[in-house]
Amino acid sequence: MKYSTFEDIPVWADARGFVGLVYKISRDNFRNDFELSNQFRSAALSIVLNISEGFERKSNKDFARFINTSKASAGECRAILYIAQDLGYLSLSEFNSLKEAVLDISRQLSKFESYLLDTHKQ
Repeated sequence: MKYSTFEDIPVWADARGFVGLVYKISRDNFRNDFELSNQFRSAALSIVLNISEGFERKSNKDFARFINTSKASAGECRAILYIAQDLGYLSLSEFNSLKEAVLDISRQLSKFESYLLDTHKQ
């Protein structure tokens, strides 16, 4: 797996799409809860931005660290989804769809991090 740019990385593209969903759903559903909306947006952005920043690092070990941070941000997004569901900001179908999207991103990040760490050892 050799990528020329971070835009070539499939999980980056999926995370970018997730950011768009988060912005739309938070704009439409989070009413006047600016704090939760901003935190959700920030966490989603962190996934994409850390993949991008990590790509520009000099080693796979450094890149893997940024991928790990992206994965943590995906976990934060999942937690926010539960809170938003509890507060009635999301329908069950919206919750399930967003949760599945971020779980898929998280799984991809885990595999990518493992790959980067394995290639670092070689």
